[in-house]
Amino acid sequence: MEDHLHNVKNIRRSKEEKRLFRREKRAGHTLLRHEGISIVSQPTKCLVVSNGGLGNGVSREALLEFLKKGGAVESLLMPPNQPYAYVTYVSLEEGLNAHRLLNGQVLTCHNKNITLYLSFVEKVGGQASGLCALPPGLSVWEEFVSPEEELQLLQAVDWASHTDDVRVQKKLKHRRVKHYGYEFRYDNNNVDKDKPLPGGLPAQCDAVLHRCLSVGHITVLPDQLTVNQYQSGQGIPPHVDTHSAFEDTILSLSLGAKTVMEFRHPDGHSVAVVLPGRSLLVMKGEARYLWTHGITPRKFDVVPASKDDGSSGVVTSDPSNLTLSHRGTRTSFTFRKVRHAPCDCAYPSVCDSQRPPSLPSLPVSGRDACGLEEQYVHRVYEDISSHFSSTRHSPWPRVRHFLSSLPPAALVGDIGCGNGKYLGINPQVISVGCDRSVNLASICAERGHQVFVCDALAVPLRSASFDACLSIAVIHHFSTQDRRLAAIRELVRLLRVGGRVLICVWALEQEYKQQTSKYLKAKKNQENVESKTEEEASRIEEEVSRIEEEVSRIEEDVSRIDLNNAEQRPVRDHEDFGTDTNISNLEQLNAGKMSSNAPCSEKSDRTGQHKINIHTNRTAFASQDLLVPWHLKGDKSCSGEGAFDKVASQRLVVHRYYHVFQQGELERLCCQVQNVKIQDSYYDQGNWCVVLEKMHDL
Repeated sequence: MEDHLHNVKNIRRSKEEKRLFRREKRAGHTLLRHEGISIVSQPTKCLVVSNGGLGNGVSREALLEFLKKGGAVESLLMPPNQPYAYVTYVSLEEGLNAHRLLNGQVLTCHNKNITLYLSFVEKVGGQASGLCALPPGLSVWEEFVSPEEELQLLQAVDWASHTDDVRVQKKLKHRRVKHYGYEFRYDNNNVDKDKPLPGGLPAQCDAVLHRCLSVGHITVLPDQLTVNQYQSGQGIPPHVDTHSAFEDTILSLSLGAKTVMEFRHPDGHSVAVVLPGRSLLVMKGEARYLWTHGITPRKFDVVPASKDDGSSGVVTSDPSNLTLSHRGTRTSFTFRKVRHAPCDCAYPSVCDSQRPPSLPSLPVSGRDACGLEEQYVHRVYEDISSHFSSTRHSPWPRVRHFLSSLPPAALVGDIGCGNGKYLGINPQVISVGCDRSVNLASICAERGHQVFVCDALAVPLRSASFDACLSIAVIHHFSTQDRRLAAIRELVRLLRVGGRVLICVWALEQEYKQQTSKYLKAKKNQENVESKTEEEASRIEEEVSRIEEEVSRIEEDVSRIDLNNAEQRPVRDHEDFGTDTNISNLEQLNAGKMSSNAPCSEKSDRTGQHKINIHTNRTAFASQDLLVPWHLKGDKSCSGEGAFDKVASQRLVVHRYYHVFQQGELERLCCQVQNVKIQDSYYDQGNWCVVLEKMHDL
């Protein structure tokens, strides 16, 4: 009966009503398919407005004025970059009235005619996800110059002149540019430091720069100025200002129209920042050295509709406070101080002064793997052994528990023992250590431990020698899967039947089950330190050192192993595991029911051309194979090898190779070893750990 009445109702509709009904229905299907928004047939006071979103170029002001024709609006939510919006009227009757009057009507906004379709929904979506903080070291100071100063600065730039040798003028694809003091060369992204431009900076800039000096934004006056002029729709690609070209603080003065600049961290996190006209952007520290900044070429920006949200210039995802801003002509004055010594920043992964001459590639043969590990593991640990040992003094609680659980007189082998911090944990057992590093083994011997120098892939001891073995922060230094697997097999060979081995490796997942590892937390501690006053600097440096020493153990360093005859061993192509394994699946893993052939996470590994990038300390890992910097304190002569870089303050930066393990990868690797079962598997402060038990001899 209801269907019959529905059909009768359809018959009574006019052609225009039928066409509108079909389009509304089609819009509803599109919302459900692409956005998961379900429309309902029964009237409500909440409606979704198809085509009425910021992504369609509709501003909040224009849409709100349009929707008020249907009744009193209680709220309007416009999710960023979406082609729809949510409107809630104060009553059901006004919601019905708005649907009857406005559905299918045309809204004119920014010289565009847009047909809007209104559909009922049970509840609105697109709630705010919270405020977003500015990148560390970034600040925006609104109305830093007066309108009169703005006019004087704009008039100081003569875009019509092409013969003045005081400045260099260029017309790039996306903007016009002029340089003062020094020319910034876009062919090598640097400046000719020995070729200053005559005339220096315009005199009209003096008052602004001295104001920056007096309020503490800078400590020295800049000597280079780049003026960029952007028309509506123009922008600049994301970039980091070259470290070797300029000193720390960079000032950017926005004149004319406002714009939105996007800052992006290497881990993918981005923050959109509104730069109003006559505002000053100050970039220091992490914001200057690590985050890229750029302006997307477009004619409209999504900006906060009001400044009452306390977001400090940040464009939040709050759909109740977003609108569109039309871009006009904007001119930026970017002031920088030319650097005359190599950069010594704390971000070597993006620092051209601290990068090795060329990044190594992933190995494709045993010889390649030995060469990589010799240069970026073995030599490094020999050179940093003393400093490294001074930071390795706190045993990990789970390792201490493993050692304490062993019976008296048990024979324990610590394979890759480093400075021997675990050799004396349980005085009731007999501990023997070995390490590839001669210097670290000497430190162990000086402490009275039983230790010898050897290779973790070929320990010169008979099989079934130990009741228990340790491999702490060792296996992640091997650069191919076959070598990592061989290291585990060697550990099992050394065990007696019934013996156990604890293996710990660095984890790709430094945030797990909503908990952040101490490795990443140390970054936040450093950020808090940077915000302190200069009077506290000495005390703060000591505190940072203490924090770094406490958490540096999480960096998983101890193995420094070489295999002189590795070329004789068959080596398969490098393979990473991409499929997660839950700890609850241990029985399946032990039974061999779960596949160990997961897809590779590096697409170009098999070609051998994939470069191993430098990791930025205290940040999330961007890949599984990487070089981790170690800043060696104190004077140290440089051997000239590729793993080392000298910087201005005589501080040595070395790079250690790591393969960080994905969740489940270590267990899958262990499942390829015969005669063992996984007794335990867990995550511990940024590390994946397993306990294996040897079931019987071969």
